[in-house]
Amino acid sequence: MSLQSTVIPDESVFAEFRAQCLSTENWLCKYNTCDMEVWTEMAPGNGSSASKVHKIKCRRVIQDVSAATMYDVLHDSQFRVKWDPTMLESFDIGRLSANTDVGYYSWLCPKPLKNRDVVTLRSWRVKDDEYLIINYSVMHPKYPPRTDLVRAVSIITGYMLKVTGPNSCVFFYLSQGDPKGSIPKWLVNKASQVLAPKVMMCLHKAGQCYLDWKENNSPERKPWLYPEQSELPWMDPAELVIQRRESLENVDESSSQNSPGGEKAEDSS
Repeated sequence: MSLQSTVIPDESVFAEFRAQCLSTENWLCKYNTCDMEVWTEMAPGNGSSASKVHKIKCRRVIQDVSAATMYDVLHDSQFRVKWDPTMLESFDIGRLSANTDVGYYSWLCPKPLKNRDVVTLRSWRVKDDEYLIINYSVMHPKYPPRTDLVRAVSIITGYMLKVTGPNSCVFFYLSQGDPKGSIPKWLVNKASQVLAPKVMMCLHKAGQCYLDWKENNSPERKPWLYPEQSELPWMDPAELVIQRRESLENVDESSSQNSPGGEKAEDSS
């Protein structure tokens, strides 16, 4: 079953996401240290064409935090304010199944860009020694695009954690998204090569202090592991439609955007 045929992902979607996390074929390494790698998907053909929809993948080796703890960090919305400095607003809207929900998230962008927001469906799986979380944009009738923000699109975004020991793991992040508006190439390149590994490092640091924080903040409450704890209202999947980036109006930000070298901003549509 394909992602396009139903709003709730099936096992084939998780399998494809996992395969992309582990693959190096058609991926170009942009950054590589002893514990961090950043890859971008190579453009088709001769590779010289800069795709407007960029796909990025990060891989981080973590030696001091378990996969289970990192998984909790990624899920725990109350803890997110501790590690996500760009967050403006984040809340859950409803649940579609025991392991699928819908949420809203908005974030700060560097000036003169307008801030962005998304409405995403999130689904997760725990199997053997792997933890997977994926999300993609959906249209919700009660949360249309706002005039003060640019509605971005997550085509597919997610995390994979692979256990390597009782307190160690390999942490993958993969995302293909369209920020919409007018994002210049130099800024996208900067995000892929600099900002992405910084986010991974922030998450790693968050994992290092999560257990101490959780002890004093509803330590037994983990609805992502114990769905009976969830207080989210149930939603009918028929209320949701997968968000196509083509269906969103482009917002012109180019009047105030220029690259450091004077290159005019290019529309990300």
